[in-house]
Amino acid sequence: MFEIRYVTEQDKPFWFTLDAHLSESEFALKVRDERGYVISDQGMPIGIMRYNLFWDNTPFLTLIHLLESHHRRGLGKQAMLFWEVEMRALGYQMALTSTRVDEEAQHFYRALGYADRGVLSLEGTPMEQPEELLLGKVL
Repeated sequence: MFEIRYVTEQDKPFWFTLDAHLSESEFALKVRDERGYVISDQGMPIGIMRYNLFWDNTPFLTLIHLLESHHRRGLGKQAMLFWEVEMRALGYQMALTSTRVDEEAQHFYRALGYADRGVLSLEGTPMEQPEELLLGKVL
């Protein structure tokens, strides 16, 4: 059975097997503010999702990560649709996300109705990487 629930402090060991970018203090905020989710299949955790608010008023999905053994089974799509319904219920009209231009995730987001909204270049900064593609969807 597929399930998505808010992350709890007890999920910390599993969370950090998939999320190397989040600090422990930010993890605590995800728990407190209910802006992180654990995705389970058959009662076993298989993925995580987290978001922030862009401009303090627009949900911005900062991470969705499923164990590789659970890729291409429709579970990521189900998780995204769940999140979008929840964001709509909270009164938001649009959702945003991003991925590097050299990553395959852009095709996943576009298939879910997200459209390219621009790029962020970090060239010449301490965070230099390939451009970050911003995508958005009207909810």
